[in-house]
Amino acid sequence: MSAELESDDPLPGEKPARPPSVKQLSKTPSWIMLGFVIGAVFVLSLRRDPEVVYVREEVALPSPSPAAAAPPQEPDFTVLEAVFAEWQSYAVWDADVTEVALWDSDLGRYARFYEVLRAPSREGVAGGALTFYYRSIPALTRPVVTRGVSESLPLLFTEPDVLREAWLRQRDEETWSAIQESIRKLSAPRENE
Repeated sequence: MSAELESDDPLPGEKPARPPSVKQLSKTPSWIMLGFVIGAVFVLSLRRDPEVVYVREEVALPSPSPAAAAPPQEPDFTVLEAVFAEWQSYAVWDADVTEVALWDSDLGRYARFYEVLRAPSREGVAGGALTFYYRSIPALTRPVVTRGVSESLPLLFTEPDVLREAWLRQRDEETWSAIQESIRKLSAPRENE
């Protein structure tokens, strides 16, 4: 019986249905088609640049003449000693060794790198004093301390990788715990509602 109702054939005694006239048809599909055609024509009319392919070319820079290059300055340990004496509280020690970078005002950056060794003073010196030994190095080999120090210090201090990893792990744990706490607060049922 349902097959009979789904049929498009007219029932006995009824006139066959005529297709709707053009005036009765919706104009919406025509406007959509017109919009599509105008958009396609617009896209095709846009100016296309030829495909640009970037190729990395290595260019050899001329080496500066020896006369033009400033001679590397000898390490000035007196300046380092004075600056380190003022800012040594920021040093992070690993087996009584740390590394620092000293600001070079001529170059406008941290360009002088030193390793500092601390040792107890020899007997006869006021009790518990420390002696610092300095050695210039070509570059820092440890990560620079970025927390708890001002960016305007004349020295950059370093820390051992183990301490950096422990700090990063602690920071991640604190972040996750703060996120979990905020989720608990947001998902907790509210009594006022």
